[in-house]
Amino acid sequence: MTSTPLSPVTRTPYFPYIDGLRALAVLAVLIYHLHASWLPGGFVGVDVFFVISGFVVSASIGSFQGRNPFHFFAYFYARRIKRIFPALIVCLLVTAYMTALLVPSSWLSDVNQRVGLSAFFGLSNFLLAQTGRDYFAPTTEFNPYTHTWSLAVEEQFYLVFPLLFMAWLIGPKGRVVSIGLFVVGAIASMIFAYWQSHAAPTSAYFLSPSRFWELAAGVLLFQLTQQKPVLATANPGKTRGIFGLLSLLLLLGALAFTSPLGFPFPGALFAVIGTVGVIYCLHRHDELSRLHAVLGSKPLVSIGRVSYSLYLWHWPVFVLFRWTVGLDAVWTRIAAVVLAFALAYASYRWVENPVRHSRLLRRVPQFALVLIGLACIGGSWWAAGKIVLSEPQISMSTVTRNPDVWYPHGPATDANNPGCIADPEYINVEGTTKLMFKPHGCQPERPVATNTIYVIGDSHAMAYEGMFKQYALRNARNVVVYSNGGCPFVALQPWRDIENPVCMRNQEISLRDLRANVKPGDVLFLPSLRVTRLSDQWVGISEATADREMLGAKGYARRRRAVVAAVDTLKEFADNGVQIVFEGPKPVFKAPPFRCGDWFNANNPICAPGFSVSKMILNRYRQPILRSLTDITRQLPNATVWDPFPILCPEEYCYAFRDGKPLYLDGDHLSGNGNLLLLKDFTEFMAKRLVLLGEAVSIEKAVVK
Repeated sequence: MTSTPLSPVTRTPYFPYIDGLRALAVLAVLIYHLHASWLPGGFVGVDVFFVISGFVVSASIGSFQGRNPFHFFAYFYARRIKRIFPALIVCLLVTAYMTALLVPSSWLSDVNQRVGLSAFFGLSNFLLAQTGRDYFAPTTEFNPYTHTWSLAVEEQFYLVFPLLFMAWLIGPKGRVVSIGLFVVGAIASMIFAYWQSHAAPTSAYFLSPSRFWELAAGVLLFQLTQQKPVLATANPGKTRGIFGLLSLLLLLGALAFTSPLGFPFPGALFAVIGTVGVIYCLHRHDELSRLHAVLGSKPLVSIGRVSYSLYLWHWPVFVLFRWTVGLDAVWTRIAAVVLAFALAYASYRWVENPVRHSRLLRRVPQFALVLIGLACIGGSWWAAGKIVLSEPQISMSTVTRNPDVWYPHGPATDANNPGCIADPEYINVEGTTKLMFKPHGCQPERPVATNTIYVIGDSHAMAYEGMFKQYALRNARNVVVYSNGGCPFVALQPWRDIENPVCMRNQEISLRDLRANVKPGDVLFLPSLRVTRLSDQWVGISEATADREMLGAKGYARRRRAVVAAVDTLKEFADNGVQIVFEGPKPVFKAPPFRCGDWFNANNPICAPGFSVSKMILNRYRQPILRSLTDITRQLPNATVWDPFPILCPEEYCYAFRDGKPLYLDGDHLSGNGNLLLLKDFTEFMAKRLVLLGEAVSIEKAVVK
């Protein structure tokens, strides 16, 4: 019979109040994520977890026996892998599968699966910071992996923790060194966090350097509890009790009232101080029976024990509810919370505990456990990647299953000429993207027309991608698109382009390249969202907001300024014989069709406004824009307007669907089907403009048959 090897550390006593604090933290986070206004400071529950993690991981390794660094590192990382990754891996794999089933690809979900894959290696916080999507922005509520940023911060902390803590195990002098290292690191982190919280708040929130001080506070707290008592007064028990109560009240106040401003420093300071104070007063002081009774109560301890799994599972459950049935009604909120707790218990019962307390794993050498753990992480990442790649085959979403109908990119081939292809060629221009749609492989081969259509714009220019491909194929003409994400061009909404420094830079780059390539007889097509949205991919927008922006005095003044800027920018091209074509405002809708096309999301609250809008209402918003475009075209030779509105809205009401197929992907971007609907009219319009410029092209040949 093989005996179980002795543990290299003395078994750490169990402290129920720690689980009580974990329960308060996870419940605060859960309530905040369910409805932020119910507990505005609930997000600082994560900061409470950081302090607890620093304290607990120090306590778990503080009595390590032996000075072999190799043994120390192997033991530490084996424990961390067993504690963190089994539940995390299961959660990530299940979430990847459910996301592939239920969530269609869109701008709103664009980074989701990439964040999920990076979470296997503790890197999701980097990707979240790079996206620039603020943690407190509504868009983060639609990424089922957003919450993994805090695990990534902890995992990155654990890369440096053993190096700073190892000296603690050597002796009294080593303890001083270790304390000094953590103090210096914490102070540097606080200074950096204060600067970054103002200079780059999104990075400050997600990245480890500005969070190190919170975890270090937990480590220093453990080291402090191993020294002589600080609260040395005539009645230390009473003093400790008062200080502990005040610390708990400070912590509860932080959970209730903390503001996102100046976060994480000094924003998280009260939560950290409160947590440190409570743990310091209660650690190994059983005489504070009342505080122990509160934080060590059975309900709190029960929740605290499953707090890690509850933290893992509650967020993807909430997010998938938002993508499907919604998370606004009382019944959906109750169902989401119940499901989150059920999954958390199942994870704790059948994943966390069996791995952490496995007798078999205790017999495996620590270094081998680390290697096995890394292999499992890598294999799980590979499996998740396979799930992501198989999304078109396994998805239940009609959007994912019918991409050419829904997504604006459309097919790059001609059904009548299968070998003829117009996939875009991507060209980097000083950091911006230029796409060239050039037909090739066509039989019989046709010479490409000498005149080119150039396009400048943002996502609303690229929402014509399907039409551009088919136009290039069927008319043997190049289409070149300067795509500047988030930056429209001549949108007549100055705050979106000419008042935005980043967009102005992108525009200048595009115009500089355009000047180098455009020639007389070419066409410059300028599509853009020029009326206010009535919905976004995650929320509806009231008509009152649209009225204020489109019909108010401020909007009128801004458009006048934008008209002057547009004429000044475009005059050089018009004077050189370039045909300038503006896009007339298309219909916009109050709900995003792609989120409402299936049985499992058709009743989502975001779909309630429906998919029809009165033409009269839309014309109220269109008329100021059409007047501004008329003003511009009067001042520019060879400038005109192509208006797709009559094709998209031939009746008294405009509809986002026609004959059961979508004309729009979301509230204002065309679908692939919508692109094909406009192709004939766009082709005829461009043929007439090119004929007027003297090109010997027969209109009949340019028209799509």
